[in-house]
Order: sequence, then C-alpha cells, then structure tokens
Amino acid sequence: MITITEKAARHVASFLAKRGKGIGLRFGVRTSGCSGMAYKLEFVDDVNPEDHIFESHGVKVLVDPKSLPYIDGTELDFVREGLNEGFKFNNPNIKDQCGCGESFNVQ
Repeated sequence: MITITEKAARHVASFLAKRGKGIGLRFGVRTSGCSGMAYKLEFVDDVNPEDHIFESHGVKVLVDPKSLPYIDGTELDFVREGLNEGFKFNNPNIKDQCGCGESFNVQ
C-alpha cells in the first residue's frame, strides 16, 4: 500500500489543475545513484493495465508491479525546508541510503 499525506495530495491536485489534465501521480523506482535505486515521480494521464492504484485524500498514486516490492508501505509527503520544497519519501523498506538522500537500497 502507498499513502500520500494531505499536504502532498493538495500539491498534486493543485499541479494537475494547473496542468489542465491528468489522473494522478505515477510513483516508482529506477536503478541509479550510489546506493542502487532512486525514486521516480511523474504526472500521468493514462492507467496501464498492470498498474496498482492507491488513493489517499482524493489523489490517485499509480505504481508498476516491478516497483511495488521496493516501495510498499511508503508514505509520500510534501515538505518545505528553508527555501527548498519537494516530496519526501517515508519508506519503511530502506536498509541504507546515500549521503545526499537521492538513492537507497532495500537489501
């Protein structure tokens, strides 16, 4: 299961409204970085037949079956720290991550 905080849901809904189209947010992982995997996010217009769909606070989060084992249980949040803002991933599966926080592993 993937959840999204109310603050993150408001941010996604606002962006989709400004964009003028879209059904939600695609959340997955890709091989990258010094620790092995990195998150990927993109706004989506179509559902793939194999997608797992989770909904929180009225926002759909779509996850491909290959990514789900690495991010199952993750909560997406949207935070502002000083002048920076962005998504924060609260993933209970992480065993190690790089110093910059851009990549992680689950082994």
